[in-house]
Amino acid sequence: MKEQGRKVIAQNRRARHDYAILEEFEAGVALKGTEVKSLRLGRASMVDAFATIDDGEIFLRGLHIPEYVRGSWTNHEPRRTRKLLLHRGEIDRLMGKTREGGLTLVPLSLYFSDGKVKCEIALARGKKDYDKRRDLAKKDAQREMARAVGRAAKGRARSLK
Repeated sequence: MKEQGRKVIAQNRRARHDYAILEEFEAGVALKGTEVKSLRLGRASMVDAFATIDDGEIFLRGLHIPEYVRGSWTNHEPRRTRKLLLHRGEIDRLMGKTREGGLTLVPLSLYFSDGKVKCEIALARGKKDYDKRRDLAKKDAQREMARAVGRAAKGRARSLK
């Protein structure tokens, strides 16, 4: 029975806070068997993960996949460098954009898509502190508006009784 749909394993929550996301890409990940088994248990951390371009290939560094509990001598290193699989045209485009300056590759999430492990990476620009504060203020204002609308709706519902 083949898996269907998308099952998220890990997310990089800091990425959307620290970076302005310009473009997103889905990449396959070259993994060893014990890494996939560990991921199927839902064990991974993207806290220090980042992507680099070396010799025309994209690599995911700092991704922590703990050793598989039932693994033997075939077990993997938890923080080894893993190759990301993209089309040549996408890699060339990303290389050009990151050379422009100010742009970087940030992994956003790791997930199973129809049984295969995929990594969502983004072309991003780092946010300044004032950008982060502005985004937080905007989010707080939207949350307050939603609360006010909710209170008003509840107030009207009570008055009808």
